[in-house]
Amino acid sequence: MKYDVIVIGSGPGGYVAAIRAAQLGKKTAIIERAELGGICLNWGCIPTKALLKSAEVFTETKNAQSYGLHIEGDVKVDFAAIIRRSREVATAMSRGVQFLLKKNNIDVIQGFGKVKHGKIVEVAAENGEITDYQADHIIIATGARSRELSNVKQDGISIIGYREAMTLEKQPESMVVIGSGAIGSEFASFYNALGTKVTLVEFMPRVLPAEDEETSKQIERSMKKSSITVMVDASVEKVEKENGKCKVFINSVKKGMIEMEAEVVLSAAGVTANIENIGLEEVGIKTDKSKVVVDDFYATNVSGYYAIGDIVHGPALAHVASHEALICVEKICGLNPHPLDYDNIPGCTYITPEVASVGITEAKAIEAGLEIKVGKFPFTASGKAAASGSRDGFVKVIFDAKTNLLLGAHFVGDHVTEMITEAVALRQKKAIAQDILSTVHPHPSMSEAFMEATAQAMECCVHL
Repeated sequence: MKYDVIVIGSGPGGYVAAIRAAQLGKKTAIIERAELGGICLNWGCIPTKALLKSAEVFTETKNAQSYGLHIEGDVKVDFAAIIRRSREVATAMSRGVQFLLKKNNIDVIQGFGKVKHGKIVEVAAENGEITDYQADHIIIATGARSRELSNVKQDGISIIGYREAMTLEKQPESMVVIGSGAIGSEFASFYNALGTKVTLVEFMPRVLPAEDEETSKQIERSMKKSSITVMVDASVEKVEKENGKCKVFINSVKKGMIEMEAEVVLSAAGVTANIENIGLEEVGIKTDKSKVVVDDFYATNVSGYYAIGDIVHGPALAHVASHEALICVEKICGLNPHPLDYDNIPGCTYITPEVASVGITEAKAIEAGLEIKVGKFPFTASGKAAASGSRDGFVKVIFDAKTNLLLGAHFVGDHVTEMITEAVALRQKKAIAQDILSTVHPHPSMSEAFMEATAQAMECCVHL
């Protein structure tokens, strides 16, 4: 079978690439060994948000009295029902991808794809049957998986990765989470909200170490306030299983070696790109530090082969993979897409309170020798936050002191992941502080905190 474009992998990079190629008139096929939609739709972004929504509703219901509402009886967690709802959401989204692929006349080939010389993809079906497919352009979008620590081997039962964390048969009484990035923090937040005793262990000196330092401090305070035990500057040295429990040995810079018991240990120390056994070496496709090397339009060093998403250098985020897919395919089809600006990628963490950011942190700006203006508006001063009962957090903005260009924005608070796009769009258009101040923001809203923080940086804030 001969195609114009074959895509290996149907995650947010793969299925977007396939659909865009079909829209531009290319005969397209997509190869997937598991569920359509990849990790994000089935085992990542979407089902975790379903879990977190259940936790949010549970927490709000427990606190209904603070809103003047009285609920008779105790609010109880039906853990199996929460997991079931999450899986149903994931299944519905996967079916949505299936519909879109069918709508765009894309052939879906089930099996494990491996690239070969001559622009050929070998597909091994589940029954062992091997079939070769040829294309003018082959896009590799095989994604990533949970990174396994050499000293903490996952068994899928008591020492688990993110996939198992979404489908546990019963809620654990206690859990140690290794890693406080987005995955670790979100699962720590979910299980803690439902009543699991959670200990979060982070190797770096602060939680969410990639975020602005003030963001990390706020989140650590919020975590401790919600009864999560936070251990920074610490590492899990080993885990021993004994009588159905995990004996966890934690080496803390402050406290030395600590021994702790937990029912479950969740390893959330990052992800590993899926580049093994897919033919890269045989074809001669270059890799560097376990990532495929590509140009600005995602072409590899071998003509006709491309790579996007978690297997190339850059943030391992679904929205990044999707945008890379569009750029890659439009370049293939002779259009003139702009290279992706990796300095303007929004990052979101869906904990309580939420975290969203784009651009440079204050520390990085100072390290780069930039002269900056910094503004910060706390949600304690926000009418909408006070009315909603969600006053934790702030908006922090960083501007170039000479040009007033927006360099970075850091949000912590209720639903701030819905607010960050304004900062991303303004940075894309090279906006300055005056552009933000002259834009009328609705009142009362959480979003007006962005304007207020800008005014504070420009020393003209009325409400602070």
